[in-house]
Amino acid sequence: MKKYILQSIRLTAVLLILLCVIYPVILAAAGRFSKGEGGGEKVISKGKVVGYALIGQSFTDPRYFWGRPSAVGYNAAGSAGSNKGPSNEDYLKQVADRIDTLQKYNPGLKKADIPADMVTASGSGLDPAISPQGAIIQIKRVASYRKLDESKVAELVAAHTSGPLWGLFGPSTVSVLQLNLALDQLSQTAANQHQ
Repeated sequence: MKKYILQSIRLTAVLLILLCVIYPVILAAAGRFSKGEGGGEKVISKGKVVGYALIGQSFTDPRYFWGRPSAVGYNAAGSAGSNKGPSNEDYLKQVADRIDTLQKYNPGLKKADIPADMVTASGSGLDPAISPQGAIIQIKRVASYRKLDESKVAELVAAHTSGPLWGLFGPSTVSVLQLNLALDQLSQTAANQHQ
């Protein structure tokens, strides 16, 4: 028995050093070589940090493109999904409310044209991007509220659509924050031209 206890203590000590010291140091060092040096890739506009490239934000103003809903209010400290399944009545009501809101602010939008990512929260609750279809269904509304030509807004969406990683992995996406920053710039340019 004594033999097993000593082996267990030694194994515990080795694992503590390995997993609580060495592994975190390796991860921290690797983070220093990543974009943002381990502190997150900051998005800067006009000299100010306006967000992070991999953390979504809540946009509810109809003049902006809206992102994917978040079950945690885009709180990076509490990243999580809702854990509600497709048979949960509260969840179904939430999805129906999101569909109603989209249709209210995007007149003429058919329920069948709404992509799932615009009405369902992700597992992390922090998605910074939406599908190209999620952006396309909002073009008319955004152009109308900003008094911009729809074709210019559509060009902006196309310019901010990223394809799958290496052309193989994952879907095409549109970064909502980057698109909205470019949209502000387009609106400013259009306003300057009218003066």
